[in-house]
Amino acid sequence: MTEIAETVLGCLDAGAQTAPFSGRPEGLTLERAYQVTAELRVLREARGERRVGRKLGFTNKRLWPEFGIDAPIWGDVFHTTVIETGEPFQFAAARAAEPKIEPEIALGLGKKPEPGMDAASLLGCVDWVAHGIEIVQSIYPGWRFRPEDTVVAGALHGAYFLGPRRRLSDASRGDWLNALSRFSLTLSCDGDEIGCGQAGDVLGGPVLALSHLVELLARDPNNPPLLPGEFVTTGSVTLAYDISAGQVWQTALEGVDLPPLEIEII
Repeated sequence: MTEIAETVLGCLDAGAQTAPFSGRPEGLTLERAYQVTAELRVLREARGERRVGRKLGFTNKRLWPEFGIDAPIWGDVFHTTVIETGEPFQFAAARAAEPKIEPEIALGLGKKPEPGMDAASLLGCVDWVAHGIEIVQSIYPGWRFRPEDTVVAGALHGAYFLGPRRRLSDASRGDWLNALSRFSLTLSCDGDEIGCGQAGDVLGGPVLALSHLVELLARDPNNPPLLPGEFVTTGSVTLAYDISAGQVWQTALEGVDLPPLEIEII
């Protein structure tokens, strides 16, 4: 597992690619893939990186046919891959292998969520909500892989651009619970609408996506549960789209009190 983790980290650092591990003679199972997740975290923390959250991938079922996936996956997010600022964002396309853009919702945890919690109880564990843009990448040429390959590749995470945080009060949680299950989002490139989606496209909504992750981690003997202080990015509301230098991407949301974001690809 350590050898795979070392190969993955080298690819992520260099924006390089490799053959899918599932096609190698020794094979790879989903359970072993999450063991690699733990090994990859050890390597990154050993060089000073700090885990700040988790990312869910493939929570939007509209993505499944394109990538041959049939269930969501997750990976760690580190402080070295998160950018939070009040200014328009920039991302260098050359940093990542075959990068794509995904507009998402992030949930910041103030309390530890537990398996079996209903949506209202889970939202009670959330301190803040933000809109974010994730840049995902494929260390496998042509975005061709099996689910276990995506897991060992850090769940395809490249970078995360976090917008303004909206703090939740006890009085506002009911309104937020409603908004997070009903909002819509539009993604545009250079002024042209490219894609759109709704809250329900993400496993029924970001709070339900959080519930799915809590349950996955409860059955995982190799990786820790979610803890206060972490944030969870709940997966792309739209399809994922290729990005290239010279583009300017913008988002717009309706039905939820979150501002739009803009990112320039350089």
